This record gives sequence, C-alpha cells and structure tokens, in this order.
Amino acid sequence: MAISASQVMELRAATGAGMMDCKKALEEMGGDMDAAKDYLRKKGIAIAQKKSSRETNEGGVAIRIADDKKSAAIVQLACETDFVARNEAFTALLERLTAQVLAKGEAGLAGQALVEGKGTVEELVTESIAKLGENLQLVAAARVNLPGEGTIGGYVHSNQKIGVLVSVTSDKPVAGDVLDVLAKDVAMHVAASQVAAVREDEIDPAVLAKEKEIYAAQALESGKPQEIVDKMVQGRIAKFVKEVSLLEQPFVKDPERTIKQLVAETGKAAGATLAVDRFVKLQF
Repeated sequence: MAISASQVMELRAATGAGMMDCKKALEEMGGDMDAAKDYLRKKGIAIAQKKSSRETNEGGVAIRIADDKKSAAIVQLACETDFVARNEAFTALLERLTAQVLAKGEAGLAGQALVEGKGTVEELVTESIAKLGENLQLVAAARVNLPGEGTIGGYVHSNQKIGVLVSVTSDKPVAGDVLDVLAKDVAMHVAASQVAAVREDEIDPAVLAKEKEIYAAQALESGKPQEIVDKMVQGRIAKFVKEVSLLEQPFVKDPERTIKQLVAETGKAAGATLAVDRFVKLQF
C-alpha cells in the first residue's frame, strides 16, 4: 500500500527515527502505526547492540528535587560525544531518568516500568540510542532522603558535567528560603572543590590508607630515619584530612569563612541548629 508523507511524519514525531526508516517500517507493517513503532523499537535494539562496545567518555548529570524538598535524585548518563550531550533529546532522557530515581530509587532503573511514559528504562535507553545514534551508558544514580526537618538542595554546573545534592538538617522548622539558600551554596561549593566527606571521621579508611602509602613512599625517598618519616606522614595525613573535609574548607564564595562557620552562622540567624547531613557528587 502507498504510505503518505503525513504518516511518515507522524511516526517520525513519535519515535525520532529517520524518515527512510519510518517509511520502511510503515511499508513493512502495511501502514499500521503501532506495529511500525514496534518494528522500529526492535530495530533500535539491533542498533543499540552494535553501538554497545563504543566508548562513552562524554555525558551529563541531572538532578530532580521533590516539591517538599525531602527527597531528591541525581543521575549521571554517558554518551560518546559532547555534541550529543548537549542535544535536547539527551537532556530530556536525563530528566526522565531522574524522575524514575526520585520515584523508585536506584533500583527503579533495573527492569521496572517507567513513571513517565510507557515501557521500561532499558527500552527507553535503547530507543534513545537508536534516536541519537550513539552508545549511552547509565554511569551512576542516587536518591537522597531527608525524613526530618531540613531541606535538600542541589546544583548542576552550566556544562552539565558536574551535579551535586546536599541535605541540610534542622532541629526545628525554619521559615523562608534560608535553608534552601544554604543547601544550594554548599552544593555549589562541593561542585567546585575536592571533597572526600562532610566530616573528618567520615573519610573512607581506604582513601586514608592510600594517601599514607603515597606519603610514606615520598618521605622515604628523602633518606630520613623511619621515626622522622612516620612523623612526616602523620603531619601530611592530618593536613590532607582537613583539606578534604567539607566542614573545614574555606567557603568558595567567602574564603574568610569555613563551611562549618557558614552553617553555624546561618543557623544562629535563623534561630535553629543546622547541620550538613550528606552530599552526593557526580561528575565527568
């Protein structure tokens, strides 16, 4: 049967597939629009399989915060080129993935039905691979929950390569946007800084062990006695711990204050005791 241009355009609008692919799908399915969509989906799977071995060194990070600011999601999605990372379809895909994680947590990315649209996450990514023409990989995702008083804020850098979520707790309700401003400021700071943990005692022991190993090797090269080497390592570790602990770092927007001071002063002005609970940072 003859396939009209309007049918081809309708299928293209619905699937994002190429004009010739849409026309062929409609011809193969006798003009049946739904069957043609399924045909293209199956073709997309084949395309995805061919592209799955390509390296994905570019990509983007997106966040989504619930209206009550008690939960939020962050997703890191990789692609092959910066051109695709800046594509509206890629950005839209990221947004749908954050909605999925916000609703169902990280587990919501594995074989579950989409909360926005039909199908599963796997099918959505597969269709996007066919549409964008590049391999796509879900790198990381997280949902942050805050059961008590406080707020969750976030920041995504303008290039979408870095995203941060920060939860701030409070011992009582705080009026206005004071907590929101604080959470966003801290998130911006984390995005711009090297941060290993909120507090010194929360730094991963494996990270400290690796640093000690490096410092010890460097100190031994100096030829100094072992007891001097041990003291040198202890001093450098103490400095490292302070440098990568969020609360001890100078605030990037006001280096005269540490993050700890910023939080304390904000809390005092608001008449509440505030604390940075946790942060999640994803970046390329």
